[in-house]
Amino acid sequence: MIGTWALYGRLLPHARTALAPESDAMNQVIDYLKASGAYATAMTVQHHRYRALLDRDGPHHLRTLVAQAELAYYTAMVGDVVGARDQFAALLPIRERVSGAEHPDTLAVRANLARWSGEAGDAAGARDQLAELVPIRERVSGAEHPDTLNVRAHLAYWWGEAGDAAGARDQSAALLPIRERVSGAEHPDTLTDRANLAYWSGRAGDVVGARDQSAALLSIRERVLGAEHPDTLADRANLARWSGEAGDVVGARDQFAALVPIRERVSGAEHPDTLADRANLARWSGEAGDVVGARDQFAALVPIRERVSGAEHPDTLTRPSPPRLLDAALRGRKCGFLQRESVGSHSDFEAIIGPI
Repeated sequence: MIGTWALYGRLLPHARTALAPESDAMNQVIDYLKASGAYATAMTVQHHRYRALLDRDGPHHLRTLVAQAELAYYTAMVGDVVGARDQFAALLPIRERVSGAEHPDTLAVRANLARWSGEAGDAAGARDQLAELVPIRERVSGAEHPDTLNVRAHLAYWWGEAGDAAGARDQSAALLPIRERVSGAEHPDTLTDRANLAYWSGRAGDVVGARDQSAALLSIRERVLGAEHPDTLADRANLARWSGEAGDVVGARDQFAALVPIRERVSGAEHPDTLADRANLARWSGEAGDVVGARDQFAALVPIRERVSGAEHPDTLTRPSPPRLLDAALRGRKCGFLQRESVGSHSDFEAIIGPI
C-alpha cells in the first residue's frame, strides 16, 4: 500500500545490508520497489537475488526460475525491452520442461515473451502470440482470473498496435466492467484498463472523449500510486497528447515540457518512455508554431533513439525526417508530425503467480 512506501524507503539501505538477497524478507523489499515504480533499484536487487538463488539451488529450481523471470521483467521496465524479450525467450523452454507447457507460470512466461516481443517492434507477432494464449489461459485459470484478464488486456493493446484501433477500443470496453467487478474500481489493473480504453478511444477517433477520460483517470492514479509513479506519468503523457489532438496544442506543449524533466529523473534520460515524451514535446512544439525548435529537438533525439531502440524499430521510424522538418522551417509553414505517441500504459504481467 502507498502508505507504507515511505517506511520501506527509509528501511531500504538497512535491508540491503542486513538481509540475505535470497531471503523472503528481501523479496518483500523488491515487491515494494516494484509497487512504487523504483524499477532500476528493483532490477539491481533482483539481480543479486537471482545470482544467490542460482548458486544455492541451481538453474532449474522453481525459486531460481521465478527469480529469473522477475529479473527479465525489471530489465524491461528500465527500458531494455530487447534484453527482456531475449531473457524470456531463453526461459520459456526451461519452464516448459520443468513445469509443463500449460502450468500457469509457463503461461505467464509466454505472455511476457509476447508483450516484450511487441515492445521490441513486432506488434503483429505479439498480437498473434496472445491470441493463441487467451483460450489456453481461460481453460487453465478461468475466464475471469486476473491473469486471464491481463492477457486479454495485452491482446487488446497489441491488436491496436498491429493496426486495428477500433477493435482494440471494443476489446478494452468489453474487458473493463469485468475487471471492475473482479478487482475493484481503483485496483491498479482496473486503472490501467481504463487508461487503455481512453487511449484506444482516442486512436479510433474520439479525441475529446480520450482527453476527458484521461483527465478523470489522472487524479485517481495520483491518489492510488502517487504523482511520480511511472503509470501516473504515462497518464499525464496521454492527457497531454489528447489535449493537443482536441485542439489545445499550446497546452499539450506545455504539459510535455513540464513532464519531460520528471520523466528523466524517474525513469532515466534514455528510457524509451522518456524518449517518447521528448519526441512528443518536439511534436507539439512544432504544432504550436516553433517548427525550427521542433526540427532541432528531433535532430538531437534521432541518434539516441537509434542507439537505444535500433534504426528499424517502429519508434525510430515513425517520425518526420530532418529534411522534411527543415523544408517546413525554411518555407515558414506548419508541418504535420508523424511522431508516435506515448504508449498508453497497459497491465504489467506478473512474471510468476503465487508464492513458491
